[in-house]
Amino acid sequence: MNKPKVKTFCVVFAALCFLSACGDGEHEDLQAWIDSVGNDQRGKIPPLPKIRTYVPVTYSVSSSLDPFDDAKLEPDIKGGYAQGKGAPDFDAREARNNILERYSLENMRMIGYLNINNQPMAVVFVDQLTKQVKVGDWIGLDFGRVLRVTDQEVELEETIQNADGDWSTRNNSLQLQTGEGG
Repeated sequence: MNKPKVKTFCVVFAALCFLSACGDGEHEDLQAWIDSVGNDQRGKIPPLPKIRTYVPVTYSVSSSLDPFDDAKLEPDIKGGYAQGKGAPDFDAREARNNILERYSLENMRMIGYLNINNQPMAVVFVDQLTKQVKVGDWIGLDFGRVLRVTDQEVELEETIQNADGDWSTRNNSLQLQTGEGG
């Protein structure tokens, strides 16, 4: 009965000798690598940026427009428009009392063309009203004056106001609307 105890003792002794041989400095390079990796694992915080001092700048350009000028924010208005360079004649508009000058061009539709006594005319429909338009007539909110009438469109020149308060002209047209959806 003693033999199995001796065998077990020998096996345990051999295992202990083998394990003690592994820890005997053979793997010092592995231990050094583990130690060096552990040293590099610390977090690094970048340095704070340098704070620049605030230097105030004064607005001293007397020849430029003042962005806070009350006249620029609330211009002199007549009829909903400011009086600026190249402004149209507002009094003449009021005197004309043309119904087509009360509607935006986007709301108007050209629905027909007439040629009466060699004078071309367009038939314009707006807000349940049907009106005839010829060269020289005024239509639209943007002081549109009819320059030419063809069987397909009404060409006009509008006077519009830009952001600076000055007035300029642009060309626009009213196209003939055909079909059910037109």
